[in-house]
Amino acid sequence: MSEPTAYDPATQAPPVCPRHPDRVAYVRCQRCHQPTCPECQRPAPVGIQCVTCVAQAQAVSRQGRTVFGGAVAWGRPIASLTIIGTCVAVFVGQLALPDVTNAIAFAPYAGRSEPWRFLTAAFAHSPSMLLHIAFNMYALWIMGSYLEPLLGRARFVATYLISALGGSVGYLLLAPPLTLAEIHAGYMGPWITPTVGASGAVFGLFGAFLVLNRRLGRSSAGMVATIAINAVLGFVIPGIAWQAHLGGLVVGAACAGVIAYTGHRRNPLAPASTPGSQVVHWVGLGGLTVLLVVAAVAKYALSGGYS
Repeated sequence: MSEPTAYDPATQAPPVCPRHPDRVAYVRCQRCHQPTCPECQRPAPVGIQCVTCVAQAQAVSRQGRTVFGGAVAWGRPIASLTIIGTCVAVFVGQLALPDVTNAIAFAPYAGRSEPWRFLTAAFAHSPSMLLHIAFNMYALWIMGSYLEPLLGRARFVATYLISALGGSVGYLLLAPPLTLAEIHAGYMGPWITPTVGASGAVFGLFGAFLVLNRRLGRSSAGMVATIAINAVLGFVIPGIAWQAHLGGLVVGAACAGVIAYTGHRRNPLAPASTPGSQVVHWVGLGGLTVLLVVAAVAKYALSGGYS
């Protein structure tokens, strides 16, 4: 059996990196044994590997799954940061162009003909109240840092968006339609009062937190107190759309219920990694979305056509 010979500068050309032929490389990859320059070196359990071998290993390795079946999201909560960045960008736009708020705020009378408002309102905040966006973004960061790694980014974003929709639908369902007499009298009520804010979606994350923690056998005492305090504030402080908070809370809990209690996982601490479990989750979340749309359509159909 032949043995590798040591490099002899008198008889052999210096080894070079295959990806960078102009660079001499005396360190070799532990997997393919090719010379590897410092730029192409990646730490390995023993020695280093080249970037090509690392990429090949990642391509054939099985993707990790969270306890609730989502793809493992390593590092910072990217989805949460993206949502926060979007809300901040929209807020800056609202300050620069006042018409932006009117264009994306949700009000039951406007949602009938402009249904995108059901979601866009969750990315806008009151331009005259900095604490509005500050509190929501802080709560989103806290909840996102916990829920995003637990659910995986895709399920987290779906839960957030469906909860945002649920907040608007909740506001719609609990807003009494205007009568013709009220319209002629210039009555101001929830049906024509616009609302903005991520509060409905954030309350959805609160609800998801409660359900997921219960499934995992963890305590949620602190969150119950937080929800109770905010619920009371919604009735005490004028101008807070408690209907959206309630709608988001219920829908967020329902989303988490679909993810936590469906599929074929016998042990709640075992990852729901089977394809069937993952499909059931998305079918369930899609069903919740359809249910919200049907509820909104039904409310408009029963409102008598006044807007």
